[in-house]
Amino acid sequence: MDPLENINGDAMDVDQPPSSASGPHVQEQRNDSDSQVSQAGPSRPPLAASSRRASSLPLHMPVYSVGCVYSVDMMMHFKKIRDDDQHPEQPARIARIQGLLVQNGLYDKMKHIPIRQVKKHEAMLVHSEDHWDKVIQIQYMTPQQMVDSEEYYEQLSLYVSEGTTRSALLSCGGAIEAALAVARGEVKKSFAIVRPPGHHAEPEEHMGFCFFNNVAVAARVVQQQTHIKRILILDWDVHHGNGTQRAFNDDPSVLYVSLHRYEEGVFYPCGNFGSLESCGEGPGLGYSVNVPWPCAGMTDADYLHAFQRVIMPIAMEFAPELVIISAGFDAAAGDELGECHVTPAGYAHMTHMLAGLAGGRVVVALEGGYNLDSISNSALAVTRVLLGQAPNELPPLVASEEATETVWLVAKQQSKYWNSIDAAACEPREEVEDISYSIPEILKEHRQYHLYTHYDMMQIPLLHDSLEDRFSGQIMCTGDLLDNKTIVLFVHEFGNLRMELSSSASCDVELHRSHLIDSSKLIIEWVRKEGYALVDMNLYPKPVQKHNVTRHRKDVDESAKDALVYVWDNFVQLSDASRVILMSHGAGGKAAIELLSKRAVGMMRLVKGVIQIVGLQDSCYAPAGSNDDLRPWFKQNSMLISPIFHPMHTGKDKQKELRKHGVIIPIEELESIKLVQRAMPALVDYVKERLALFPIEEDEPQADSDD
Repeated sequence: MDPLENINGDAMDVDQPPSSASGPHVQEQRNDSDSQVSQAGPSRPPLAASSRRASSLPLHMPVYSVGCVYSVDMMMHFKKIRDDDQHPEQPARIARIQGLLVQNGLYDKMKHIPIRQVKKHEAMLVHSEDHWDKVIQIQYMTPQQMVDSEEYYEQLSLYVSEGTTRSALLSCGGAIEAALAVARGEVKKSFAIVRPPGHHAEPEEHMGFCFFNNVAVAARVVQQQTHIKRILILDWDVHHGNGTQRAFNDDPSVLYVSLHRYEEGVFYPCGNFGSLESCGEGPGLGYSVNVPWPCAGMTDADYLHAFQRVIMPIAMEFAPELVIISAGFDAAAGDELGECHVTPAGYAHMTHMLAGLAGGRVVVALEGGYNLDSISNSALAVTRVLLGQAPNELPPLVASEEATETVWLVAKQQSKYWNSIDAAACEPREEVEDISYSIPEILKEHRQYHLYTHYDMMQIPLLHDSLEDRFSGQIMCTGDLLDNKTIVLFVHEFGNLRMELSSSASCDVELHRSHLIDSSKLIIEWVRKEGYALVDMNLYPKPVQKHNVTRHRKDVDESAKDALVYVWDNFVQLSDASRVILMSHGAGGKAAIELLSKRAVGMMRLVKGVIQIVGLQDSCYAPAGSNDDLRPWFKQNSMLISPIFHPMHTGKDKQKELRKHGVIIPIEELESIKLVQRAMPALVDYVKERLALFPIEEDEPQADSDD
């Protein structure tokens, strides 16, 4: 018997997967993949069948949404340089990651997906038969042959040992099983803790610590054996994944995106294949996106700037059915090979953004990363996100000039293929920065002046420098804040800008016909007419500098909750008020509910009503956590106003979501800017009813109305 037969498996003919109809310039997204039947033989039961079987299991059986692949057998591939030193691609890379997950209690929260060796017919979906044979033959080399071939392998940036073949087979097979588990619906997300890495392995050659291209083979197997055809591979390893791009360079069904050090082609793997002009070829033109950093030292700010400006817009336009992350952690702070400064929180935020694609179907496959502390801490942060935890908060970030210039050049190149890329919006503005003003900043200063002149409102002093930098002039109050028995604490974001264009081609604004729509004006006028004190908090954050990439502008900046807690602790709670109405509009609801959770005891005593006005694109929020008193209190004292077409009223979990809230007012209005106007009668009636339940004592005179 041929000694290779047990490893090779049965040979079979494999057709190339059909190209997807989606991609650059396609205006209507087709989604007929459910009707396609795999030609590769029987697959596992569909999700519905799996769900029926799971329902019959004992109640104590855990239900996993995240899977993990790991085996100590992959540590058999190793090379000791000296007694006190190891090759950078050492076995401890995966052991440290797995150990830290165990130490933090995450490993047992994931389904342990059995690992196996890649089969020959699977590997040959990407690699040639000659390539397969080269890797298989390593296991039959004598110790002397390994010594004699050391120079040959070093030229390929490889080393071989007795356990290399088995480790490489398991590494690739593990990535396949992690991807299939997600594609078949057995888990929502998965993490393949595998080595050796794979993204440098080309169809005809192993190189760069890599033997089989784990991610590329996994993607092809998924396309062959499941209904999923359209796949995004995001490679954040500090080196360009030349092998992965080569595997899909002419294939529009796989979008390959890489952020890597390039340095004019002199950084490994060298050459111009990873340049920004390398965008694919033939049918795959536009489906390779390279963000080539020109130097070392790139940071969270640089990576997140690229994500927000280029990567996520292209990814959303591509609309993948599965996301695979080639997760090399050698751009992490502390890695001596990568020499960059991405933090665990930075990796977590990138993972969180990618998890918003493909219905949350994400596979993370380990690539490089050679500082054991950096790789394990980064992997821990990514795993927390896979398990549903929010990323740690990042400080205000500023992208470097090198990064902004690179992202702009990439945007110019990719705008040829993708409608979602606005190169002009990415263009650096150094030339005019010192003499320019942003329109939102001008309008916020006008709003501050308007509130002062029309309603005698003054700015609340912010004694913390970080809050002053972000929100100065945006937190205003009436002069009776400390004396009035009734306070309305109103939390919201900026108004809507309505611009008239004199030319759609040039996007020149016709200023005299443009205006700001500020729905909060109705609330403020009503509050002052009733004679209540008002705290008006506009939580639209000031940019740190021209490239503030901490978060998308549509989301409340995380520092908003700190500002709200500061105002509560230092002003509202110390006032004479016995009745507080907490009101939020749009994304301000998140900060308001976080305040409730953080100051539950004091707020349950003073707050008599919680009102959320939620637009069609906004989320509604309810308190979470271990406070058993807060949740029933919130349901008894809250009102939710939203469009009747909001997903909370139409989604499959609508009853579960709505049960958290008290009075629910659905309104037949789609536009957020008109929602407050339509909601005012119900809002006014609710506040009057709530305050009537808590009348002011006779010895507590209410402040006079302004009228």
